[in-house]
Amino acid sequence: MTKNILIISSDNTGHGHKSITESICEKVRKNHDVKIHVIDGFSMGGQFLMNIGKSYGPITRMSGTLWKMIWHFSSLKPSLVNQFIESQIKNDFLQLLDEVKPDLILSVHPNFNGSVINILEKQRIKIPFVTLIADLVNIYPLWADKRADYIISPTVEARDKCIEFGIPAENIKVSGFPVRSRFHRDTGNFILKKGTPLKCLIMSGGEGVGNMQNIAKNLLDNFDCTIKIVAGRNAKLKAKLEQTLKSRYGDKVEIFGFTKNIQDLMFDSDIAFTRGSPNVMFEAIASNTPIIITGALPGQEEDNPAFAEKYNLGVVCKNANEIKSIINKLLANNGEKLNDIKTCQRKFINSHAAEDILQLLLQVEDRSYETAAVPSYS
Repeated sequence: MTKNILIISSDNTGHGHKSITESICEKVRKNHDVKIHVIDGFSMGGQFLMNIGKSYGPITRMSGTLWKMIWHFSSLKPSLVNQFIESQIKNDFLQLLDEVKPDLILSVHPNFNGSVINILEKQRIKIPFVTLIADLVNIYPLWADKRADYIISPTVEARDKCIEFGIPAENIKVSGFPVRSRFHRDTGNFILKKGTPLKCLIMSGGEGVGNMQNIAKNLLDNFDCTIKIVAGRNAKLKAKLEQTLKSRYGDKVEIFGFTKNIQDLMFDSDIAFTRGSPNVMFEAIASNTPIIITGALPGQEEDNPAFAEKYNLGVVCKNANEIKSIINKLLANNGEKLNDIKTCQRKFINSHAAEDILQLLLQVEDRSYETAAVPSYS
């Protein structure tokens, strides 16, 4: 019997939720007994809620301080956030249930955990509900709803935070961070031949946040290197970088907007400079590309740089002026430090995380689906 899984994700609050969803969906294609329906949770609240979701990019690009205030304020009153989202999505969500009739609901966005469970409880609809956390260390209270059947955590650190929030340990499964299969590769040690430029990639998540220009200048002024920069959806940043860097450094610099072949850029790079975005970090780790973390969004990303250093998955650069010293240390002794990072990345990454998550979802105990409790909007 085919199992229907409804995934509630988000297309506009960064690219991580969408990437995680895609990593699971690609595993389903090999399993004919599973059917997945994906919905952008914000779309269930009409244009008003969609505008809220779309505001994530501009806010994080323009003001980290404002984003920190929003993140911490909503963390203090998770029940109010749940009630607000519930009121916005209720009608569309119930109609969706009537159409899809899911055997299980998986949420990969914190705004649609407690809010959806509220609706299910009030309507007396019994459908297994599972949360998949998309952050590494600093997690929202909204991720940790005790009413969820299971919470899937990508890290031990996020699991421990859930336990602090009162989630029973037996209801939490640690899976590793799911990454799309095209990013996974197992490479050998770093070898930089004499006369060969160091190949660097500079990126900052789907929203293009960070001081990419200073990073590029420090690299190009101090090393024989080529640089590829991914500005993401930040069109103004892309234009600015093209104007300031291309005219000065010419073919040593390539600048991209939002790109779907980021894995090829990673495979072709010796080092990747990135913000502490969980998705970008783990895609680089899966591609076995050493990372230099140059910043993190306040709130959910604050401890991600320390997480990377803890497991020797990369190094942290707090100031662009430190780049010369950091690169020299990584390249010393024939790239000994760089090779240590690559070895640790290969040992750390769970290349089967997406498959493990899918198998867990398929094992979640079925419950009766009370179709009578779901109003029809047809």
